[in-house]
Amino acid sequence: MRADICDFEKHQKTPNQQGTPQGGVISPLLSNIALHGMENRIKQIKGASLIRYADDFVILHENLAALKVCQNVISEWLSHYDLELKPSKTKVVHTLNELDKNQPGFNFLGFNIRQYKVGKYQSGKNGQGKLLGFKTVIRPSSDSVRRHYNKISETIGRLKAAPQEKIISELNPIIRGWCNYYRTVCSQETYSKLGSLTHKRLRRWADRRHPNKGKYWVGNKYWTAIGGDNWVFGKEYKDDKITLERHTKTAISRHVKVRGNKTPYDGDTIYWAKRKGSHPELKPSTAKLLKKQNGKCNWCNLNFLDGDLIDTDHITPKQAGGNNSQDNLQLLHKHCHDAKTKSDLLVIKLYKAKKSGEKTQKWFNNLDWNWVDDIPTLLKVGTQTEPEKRGAQ
Repeated sequence: MRADICDFEKHQKTPNQQGTPQGGVISPLLSNIALHGMENRIKQIKGASLIRYADDFVILHENLAALKVCQNVISEWLSHYDLELKPSKTKVVHTLNELDKNQPGFNFLGFNIRQYKVGKYQSGKNGQGKLLGFKTVIRPSSDSVRRHYNKISETIGRLKAAPQEKIISELNPIIRGWCNYYRTVCSQETYSKLGSLTHKRLRRWADRRHPNKGKYWVGNKYWTAIGGDNWVFGKEYKDDKITLERHTKTAISRHVKVRGNKTPYDGDTIYWAKRKGSHPELKPSTAKLLKKQNGKCNWCNLNFLDGDLIDTDHITPKQAGGNNSQDNLQLLHKHCHDAKTKSDLLVIKLYKAKKSGEKTQKWFNNLDWNWVDDIPTLLKVGTQTEPEKRGAQ
């Protein structure tokens, strides 16, 4: 972008000859500023929705003719800013069926979004619970998978003579970052495929280093066993075991969409603590409990709202044997905490009665007694009794 630089305080405008390179750290922010308002323009078309990140966006509509109208509207809107759609990156596709010789689905931000025809037991449903006959599947795009594996392969090839710990330290950030980006979609099958390809590439790297050794010797040198997995690429290094990150070890965790009007700076600490498990304005323990309870009070099961008075409560009261561990803590509304405390009085009373009974039982068992006519009777001081008859009826 080569827009002029404006100084609003001095009312001066300076020509910008160099501009901002595409892919620069500030490029997405400038794109958001320039294209702000595009969503509101598309919302004026009934049934249309727009998803945008920087200068990449997708417009969704169930009707093809309406989608053509949206394309014309966007082209007209962009023309006011001396911008235009790039023909090579603009296309109209169907997510379920082939359209104009284009395969179903589309790629967006490294993801492939496509719908598949399925039976009634796997079919998705609309807002009224009616079966749709298809299922939407989002997975890493083939181009993204190819680039990721090429980066792994190039890194291994560049470190042909490097020690094993260098290979691990270089690959771990690449694998961890890529897997975390795609862990919210259907990536398990892709993870498994990439894990297999990475293992084969590392095997070629190891065999090349020891051409005169057998495959079993090479396997035992560079791979170790952890738990039930006998093929973990790792070794002992500085009194510690370092291992390569496994694609398949990344757990799939579905993403919950952020509310359209929410921002981390809006002061709603409860909402963001519930999502992230942390917030700078809340104690870490409180934020973790909010996330654990999904933002709900454990007593009334209602959502915490901004401005509610929230107390930390012991699930099992300390006077009834409870402790301060995280598993024994919960968040309650202040009025719910009062009701919980009232019910805890009975729990504490029963606990104290139980402890008192156990104390009496222990004291009685330490006395010298015997059964006489089915009655436990204390023996006189100095009286001896046979050990095998103690406690017998």
